[in-house]
Amino acid sequence: MQDRKGRHVLIVVENLPVPLDRRVWLEATTLIAAGYQVSVICPAMRNWTKSHEVIDDVHIYRYPLPLEAHEGAVAYAREYGAAVRGWFRLAAKVWQDRGPFQVIQGCNPPDLVFLLARRYRRKGVAYLFDHHDPSPELFEAKFDRKGMLYNVMLLWERLTFRTARVSIATNESFRRIAIERGGMAPEDVFVVRSAPKLETFIPGPGNPVHRKGAAAVMGYVGVIGQQEGMDLLVAAADHLVNRMGHKDVQFAIVGFGSALEEVQADVAQRGLGDHFTFHGPLYGEALVEVLNSIDIGVAPDPKNPMNDICTMNKVIEYMALGKPLVQFDLTEGRASAGDASLYARANDPVDFAEKIAALIADPALRDRLGRIGLDRVQNGLSWSDSAPKLLAAYDRIYQTIG
Repeated sequence: MQDRKGRHVLIVVENLPVPLDRRVWLEATTLIAAGYQVSVICPAMRNWTKSHEVIDDVHIYRYPLPLEAHEGAVAYAREYGAAVRGWFRLAAKVWQDRGPFQVIQGCNPPDLVFLLARRYRRKGVAYLFDHHDPSPELFEAKFDRKGMLYNVMLLWERLTFRTARVSIATNESFRRIAIERGGMAPEDVFVVRSAPKLETFIPGPGNPVHRKGAAAVMGYVGVIGQQEGMDLLVAAADHLVNRMGHKDVQFAIVGFGSALEEVQADVAQRGLGDHFTFHGPLYGEALVEVLNSIDIGVAPDPKNPMNDICTMNKVIEYMALGKPLVQFDLTEGRASAGDASLYARANDPVDFAEKIAALIADPALRDRLGRIGLDRVQNGLSWSDSAPKLLAAYDRIYQTIG
């Protein structure tokens, strides 16, 4: 067994606060349990606004951040500039207050944490890249084009992989990017899948209050942004309720993001207000309580070059609670869910609605898919399967430090 005493890791994440970022929180607490000292730098958002707090021995340092950029290059420059300044300021504070760290773990997007890593490389600090999203594909999905800024994303990605000594990928598609596009050695790329911790994601009856008396309840958890397909979900709900006549349904929406007001306006315009409940961002027991109250999980992420290779946390979380789900037919979505899901035609809200209706009409099918999903999570897709791979990646990078 590796002696991990005295190891101090700095984790940097930009697009979600900790502990709301469930992947980063599981990584941080896993490292703590293994004997590491862990500091996290992240943005201050929503209810997570303290500039410094300690939760479960993880020291969390937060910086203010403008609202998520969705107005083009100027807005992104403002957001990323504020983030980079926050990283440099707080990394110096961590170094001073808690002592030197030997590894910086950078979580993207954006692919800019390498700037901080290169600043501390002269102090002997190694860089581990935690590849959350393929930033070039993310840009293409958001703006439906490539062009100059897309090429900038490719450049940042190359510099990120060139700076990293070890990379952790959320799935095999990302591992291929690290090796083929990033030029990393295969032995330096570890697949650490995003997955729930089964000790906290426990199937149960939920709270009937969240059902609002509906016969069938669909649930969504995740970011409500420009590329998550919420417009397709609302269109599918419109078809389900107003065209197919399923009036006794509810959609429980958990999450926040830049498109929230736009989605709520779309719901209202279609006359679906009585069928949607927006719970906002939930965490821990509150999240599990809502998800345990639903009948069907929905993952409306549209098929595009980014989503097709991304593993969606919500898919695994629905499965961990024994919920069947409906999603579009994405490569990594199918790799995660297998036969636990029904798959709608790419970006077709009518077919998505029909798949939901098929599950509503067939409780036995719902039960069967739910059992398949739970079995898949319990036998290879839970955090207990990912944690050893995370620790192996860290042992690898500390070997390079000497």
